[in-house]
Parts: sequence; C-alpha cells; structure tokens
Amino acid sequence: MTSFSRRGACPALSAPMPTGDGLLVRINPLAGEIAPNILIGLAESAARHGNGIVEVTARGSIQIRGLTAESACLLAEEVDTLGIAVRTGVPVDTSPLAGMDPAEIADPVPLAAAIRTAIEQAGLAPRLGPKVSVVVDGHGEIGLGAIMGDVRLVAVGAGRWRLSVAGDEKAATFVGEFDADDAFTATLDILHAIAVLGREGRARDLDLSVIRASIAGFETSHSFAPPSVLSDISPSKGEIRPASTPALKMDMAGRAETPKLPISPLGREMSGRTERGAKDHDLSADSDGSTPEHSAATDSSPIGILPLSDSRIAVGIALPFGSIDASTLITFCRTATAAGATGIRPAPGRTLLVMDLDRPSADALAATASSIGLVTTRSDPRIRIAACPGAPACASGMISARDVAADIAADLGEDLDPTLSLHVSGCAKGCAHPGPATLTIVGDEKGAVFVVGGTAKGLPAAYTAGYEAARGMGRLTKLLAQERKPDENAAACLARLGAKRLAQALAQE
Repeated sequence: MTSFSRRGACPALSAPMPTGDGLLVRINPLAGEIAPNILIGLAESAARHGNGIVEVTARGSIQIRGLTAESACLLAEEVDTLGIAVRTGVPVDTSPLAGMDPAEIADPVPLAAAIRTAIEQAGLAPRLGPKVSVVVDGHGEIGLGAIMGDVRLVAVGAGRWRLSVAGDEKAATFVGEFDADDAFTATLDILHAIAVLGREGRARDLDLSVIRASIAGFETSHSFAPPSVLSDISPSKGEIRPASTPALKMDMAGRAETPKLPISPLGREMSGRTERGAKDHDLSADSDGSTPEHSAATDSSPIGILPLSDSRIAVGIALPFGSIDASTLITFCRTATAAGATGIRPAPGRTLLVMDLDRPSADALAATASSIGLVTTRSDPRIRIAACPGAPACASGMISARDVAADIAADLGEDLDPTLSLHVSGCAKGCAHPGPATLTIVGDEKGAVFVVGGTAKGLPAAYTAGYEAARGMGRLTKLLAQERKPDENAAACLARLGAKRLAQALAQE
C-alpha cells in the first residue's frame, strides 16, 4: 500500500482515501457473509487501528474510519489474517439474499457471475472508471431500486430481464426486455462502449437513444446472436476504429464468442461506488411477514423479519446513520452468536442481516439490538436521515452532523414528514448523501445552512446558528404541517413557500 486514492475514487482496502477524520477504507466481502466471530475481529481491528467507528454504506459496504498511513497497512494485514477475502474489479451488485430469497422472480446469481467472469476475461476492469457498476436485481424481498448502476438488469418473469442504463430504478433510462443471454450480451457491449470513453466515462455519457435503437434490433429475433451495438453507441457516434486484437467476449456458458466489432484499447479492489432499495418489514409485523404500507423513504432499508428459502429467517437491523462504534458492534455480534446466527451480511440501506435464525431467537436479538441503540423498526425516523460524522470527528465538519440528526429524530419522531428526505452534512462536501435531498442542513462559517431540493453545495435558502439546527428543523416541520396542501409532498410545499418563509420560520422563537 504505497499511495492513497484521490477524492471521488474508491477507498478500497489497498487504496485508503483521505477524509477529515483520517484515512477511510471500504471493504466488500467476497462471500457476502461474515461469521460473527470474524466480524468481532474486524471491529477489534477497527478500534486498534482507526477511531473505532465502523459503518455500513447505503450500498452495503463496510467502512472503517480514522486510519493513518501506518495503521491502514496494519488493518489490511489483519483483514487478511482474519480470512476476509474482498471483491475486486467492476462491481456487479446483487441482493445480499440472492439465491436464497423465496420472493425472487429469478435467481440473479448465475447472470451476475457470468457478467463478472466476462468482464475479467475481456480485461475491462482497468479500462473502466472506479464508479462504473452493474446491478442485477432478482426483484425479491430486498430490492435494489435505490442502487445506482451504469447498467441495471431487473427480473420481470418468464426468464426475462428489464435492461436500463445510467441511474437508480427511478432515474435510469429503459432500454428493453431480454432473455438472460441477450441481457448478458447487451451488458457487455455497453460496458465495452463505456470503456471507449476512458476512465472518466459513464453510461450517462453514451447516446442512449442509439443504445435503445441498436439493441431493439435483436430483441425480436432470439434465434440469432444479437448484433454488437458498439459502433452505434460510441461517444463519437460510430467512429470507433477497429483494433488489431479484439477484446475477448464470453457467452453465459463461458464459451468465447466470435468477436463482433473490435474497439481500440484506452486505458481495482472493488469498493466505494457512489453510495446511494428494498422492501422491508417491521420487526413487529405478523409472522407471515405482512405489513402496512410504508414510505418510499424507507425502501432502501431491509429492516425486520426476512424469510429464507429453507424456512429459516434473516433479521435486518439498521445502524443509526450507518454508523456503529466497535464495542457496540462486538456486543451485537456476541448476541447474534448466542442466538445461533451462522453469519452476518452487510446490506443496502446501511443495514446488517443476521442469517439463519428461528423466530424466537430473532425476536430476542431484535430486543437486544433495540436496547443498545440500533434501529429495529422501519418507523424509526433515523433511517430517513443521512448524516456524516461531522465535527469534531471530521476536521472539515462545521457542525456535529450526527448529533444534530439524532436530536431531530428524537425531537420529531414520527412527526418527521414521511415524504421529506433529510440530509445533515458537517460541511459542503456532502459525503453522506452526494445527491439532492428535499432538505439539506449544512454546516458553514455562518452556522447551519438550509438548502431546499439540492445538495450540500446548493444555494442556501435560510440560515440559523449551528446549535439551533435541530430546533430550526422542528420549526420547519410545524410550518410544513400548517401549510402543506392535500396533494403536496414536502418538497413541493417547501418550494412553494420559498426562502423568505423558511427564513421567517427559522427566526421564530
């Protein structure tokens, strides 16, 4: 480990990223599942070599914070000693319950494995940027709708997969529906086209209308091998020059295909992509798993009882703001071991899935988790708030972001508008939530800035003192309750009220 990754790249175990509270590494276990005693060892290592804070990201990666150049090397050695193999290469994400989820429309594991193998065989990983990723969603109990992907494949039944590009489930551009072989081929073609753009290239940079038109040409003719779309989706609109040695491509059975249109070469341990869902169940739900309707804001958090295909269950527990101190994690892992858990899986929505329990053990584990401050119900307002460590943990933080977020959750509870996405950021970098939120509270030299419908870098709508941020949020909540029209969500109401009304509300005693 001789160099550190730049901001915006992936803080992998072998390339830690500088942050305001030291170096950060992100770990993606190859097996997906970590035995409780091994996770205890990882927590102990985090306490020894970092600041003792362990996080699970919105995408389901493990992060360890507060490392130094020397201690990051020691941590890497101990991860290796613990036997935690980490993923490398282009991320190809599936549900943490893939292949064992009885609610899945299709098992995504074979298709995802074929894509990973083909990426490696074609030498694509070093030619693609660190943020490029693929999502293969079997559409089961834990959906991946909130996960960003350059290519998204979602099972739709009858052996068919819906392919879209450049975004999460809501934002991605729909391309078409294909059988598994054609979906596999189209995915590899699109990745090849992104590689032509260089390491900064993303699917959003391609001509998406041409992608749809090109792939539609083989959608209706499954008796023939689909034609390559590379010449049409080049950023130069078809001006991809053949190379002397075309990239090797594989079919799903692992056989080398006859190369179609070759492309010129342009020039990673897998870890942090842009960290951005999931159908979830309250732990108080009926034993059959039925629950009332819930806000879309909780869809990325698989919290509660999750049935497995072998009649056992998994239990989803969320970390408050994605963070847990090492000692609390160790307590939780020991309780999970006593409950008979075989493993623990980091999962989307900043959660941990405890595997292979019976119902009495699951209930006991949930009770202990709640008693030590973890999130065990989807109604907990903490799961609707994104917050970075903030001050004093992060040198860049102007406010104590997680303390502010915790105060908001405690003060407002279920009064926090369920249609409102809230981001509390210690500074304008917005590390906890790079995208826009309904309302973002940002620390700066003036105190706390309130940004409506934007990111932490957005134009301020109002200000308050940093120590007044949580109370100010309470005032805005009252304003929303008074002013929201029946057909309005929080975002529309705040936009209609405007900066002047927000400033007036924050200035009230």
